[in-house]
Amino acid sequence: MYQQPLQPVGGSLALSAACAALPLLTLFVLLGVVRTRAWVAAFGALGVAVVLAWWLWRMPLPQTLLAAGQGATFALFPLVWTFATAIWIHRLTVHTGHFDTLRQGFARISDDRRVQALVIAFCFGSLLEALAGQGTPVAVTTVMLLALGFTPLRAAAVALVGNTVPAAFGPLGLPITTLAGVTGLPATELGMMAGRQVPVVAVVVPLVLLAVADGRRGVRELWRPALACGGAFAVAQFVTANWLTAALADITAAFAGAGVLLLVVRRGVVRRAVPVPVGGGPREPDTDLPPEPAAGGLPEPDAPAPAGSRWRAYAPYATIVAVFAVSQVPAVKRLLDAGTLAFSWPGLHVVTASGAPSPLTTFRLAWLAAPGSLLLVAGLITVALLRVPPREAVGLYGRTLFALRWAVLTVVGLLALSFTMNASGQVATLGVWMAGAGGLLAVLAPVLGWLGVALTGSDTSSNSLFGALQVAAAQRAGLDPVLLAAANASGGTLGKMISLQNLTIAAAAVGLTGREGDLFRRMFGPSVLLLALMCVLVGLQATPLLSWMVP
Repeated sequence: MYQQPLQPVGGSLALSAACAALPLLTLFVLLGVVRTRAWVAAFGALGVAVVLAWWLWRMPLPQTLLAAGQGATFALFPLVWTFATAIWIHRLTVHTGHFDTLRQGFARISDDRRVQALVIAFCFGSLLEALAGQGTPVAVTTVMLLALGFTPLRAAAVALVGNTVPAAFGPLGLPITTLAGVTGLPATELGMMAGRQVPVVAVVVPLVLLAVADGRRGVRELWRPALACGGAFAVAQFVTANWLTAALADITAAFAGAGVLLLVVRRGVVRRAVPVPVGGGPREPDTDLPPEPAAGGLPEPDAPAPAGSRWRAYAPYATIVAVFAVSQVPAVKRLLDAGTLAFSWPGLHVVTASGAPSPLTTFRLAWLAAPGSLLLVAGLITVALLRVPPREAVGLYGRTLFALRWAVLTVVGLLALSFTMNASGQVATLGVWMAGAGGLLAVLAPVLGWLGVALTGSDTSSNSLFGALQVAAAQRAGLDPVLLAAANASGGTLGKMISLQNLTIAAAAVGLTGREGDLFRRMFGPSVLLLALMCVLVGLQATPLLSWMVP
């Protein structure tokens, strides 16, 4: 049995925290400064974490390697299973020639592809996050943006911005229910508090999306529809989380944002709605994920596609939404959950610093309920709807996996790193050190959630790691535990943009494997700016000035 120490280096919490930060520092330096390939950065950081766990945290080497192996397995199922299947569905539409028809359909929303990007990345991406999560929104919306004419790098960046604020409540409120489970606080109050933090940032996210898509020109020309979209999204998210249920917050917000945006655009508020030559330079080569040859001729860019072709072009994405919606019907959900296996990882025996059994050693194998399994069902339906021969569909899946081989290796290394740091106690050391900030804790609470998501790629995982820690620290500092626990979820949403897991999925979806470092450098600034806004908001909510916002 291994018990996690909190200050193994010289009995000093500060020195121990400095050492615990070394794997993260290694990851960011290799990726953002040295500019190595993402899988090299992930395994380099993993090597540092393993050495620290064994040498300083005194975790037996077999236990350390078992923790890394558990993380690698979790990377393959459900993460790789999810995003690889989502990309396969996209490639089915490209293979059959229907993806160009889909592009024509988006042109009917608006002749400005920046407006189309708001609908796809922010609104439709929020709907997918609410239903699926686990990288599905990024994998799907990135390739849809590519069809609009965005360069691969910019398509990936726009999709990453869109996948921020929905993460606090999706899929179907899971991050909030997980937070309630680890803290013992009422899920209703946590959802209400997050619903009074995240919507404030949601108002400005469409402006950030425009800035990433088209720089200052995009913000200058489309700030009014962007604010209308963000405002409607925020109001719907706030109202749903506070008076209905957090599980539906992203769904209602997605429809409200899209509806108001389309209403504003059609009323002529966009005065210079012209097609924008996005990217401003030569198109980046899609070396790792080349487009599939179309079966039959593609429609001419300006020629209206036949009604049947248009229907089939939208069918895969409508099928994804329908399958995930049906999976949440109570009777269906119970049937799917019945196939879930939960067991302790063989040979891994860990207790926390307090002596309590660690939940990190439990592995859940949700064969039926996993997003990847539901996506496979949607993919099989798509194969039938698009009339793809089964042999071709299977071959296409195999070619998709081969094209994603480096992305798979990156995610395996990253999750092995995360599980190693968690099981050894390195993450707990960092959290306890930050919790000692006293009165500044309210300002720093979102940072802890941000770091958790940057490391794990999941707001749910970040809440399970740091939720209880935030509550304990709040009680020691005399702060409201609901405020700080919710701040962990709210701040975590902004770590989505720099999570290597999401960066890898976005890059792989558009054939830019190896360019994750470029994406990281592009997304780091917006992520930190939005995080600063969230920190200021939570800090003010801990003072009499905005304490009335705390339920």
